[in-house]
Amino acid sequence: MTHQASVLVSAPYLLPVLPRLRPVFDAAGVEIIQAEVHERLSEDELLPYAGAVDGVISGDDRFTASVLEAFHPRLKVISKWGTGIDSIDQKAAQLWGIQIRNTPDAFTDAVADSVMAYVLSFARGTPWMDKELKAGGWRKRPGRALKESTLGVVGVGRIGRAVLRRAAGFGMRLLGTDIKDPPERVIQSLAVTMVPLEDLLAQSDFVSLNCDLNPTSAGLINSRTLALMRPEAVLVNTSRGPVIQEGDLVHALKEGRLAGAGLDVFEEEPLPLDSPLRQMDQVLLAPHNANSSPEAWARVHRNTVDNLFEALGLPPAAWGEVPSL
Repeated sequence: MTHQASVLVSAPYLLPVLPRLRPVFDAAGVEIIQAEVHERLSEDELLPYAGAVDGVISGDDRFTASVLEAFHPRLKVISKWGTGIDSIDQKAAQLWGIQIRNTPDAFTDAVADSVMAYVLSFARGTPWMDKELKAGGWRKRPGRALKESTLGVVGVGRIGRAVLRRAAGFGMRLLGTDIKDPPERVIQSLAVTMVPLEDLLAQSDFVSLNCDLNPTSAGLINSRTLALMRPEAVLVNTSRGPVIQEGDLVHALKEGRLAGAGLDVFEEEPLPLDSPLRQMDQVLLAPHNANSSPEAWARVHRNTVDNLFEALGLPPAAWGEVPSL
């Protein structure tokens, strides 16, 4: 078979269904190069593929400026599985004429549900009561009703707004902050009060990070901003790990300056085995799994392939060859 294009597939979520997608790639004459990847490819792990592929279906691989230069001029497109493209040097991609495609609004509902799962877990103490009871205990724990609590959302975009809508159903007092306030009609429909970050941190019982990772949000939660939070407050992060300076968070938790944290993302992923976070009872951890949703994943599988084919000038994908994802 004569191949029209060669494509590196390194997206961990797509790799398990790749055998079912083979007919789609074969029909378009696309040669697949399958990467061995656990969570993401580093710069050193990407470089062996430089010059060998026309496109990439990527996860959060480290496409730095030097990597993109090495892949140039053959590489035409990086089709990101999902939404976040912060691991790709966008200025370098533009310089080398490499298209970046993604799927906006891919996992809004799943991530917003995950945020509320953390909030409810801490408010009601369910995971800890379950653990104690199974160990033979019978200790009642203090809890709180969500309508007695204030939720602060950092980043009032698609996911942040979905979190606020869910929290409103529980009667929570709602605060929001963003580098750019949403339209007034959105603020009114959500019944959210927009405040500066410092005020939000000082007033909230729960703080949910739902911002993109960019120069304004990297390290946003640090020793200075953590010191503004209430000792009984809980921090939830389902955005990107580097939004939090993890060492500062560990210190705040150890010193009792913060009641707890629900973390789906980390500065280094997978989370190192020796991370102090793994030993903290007041922390709930997940392996970057807040996006889990069969419907959303299937939609992103298709959209990622469609984006790739369009950018490479290939005919539309023959989805009739794939009965179900």
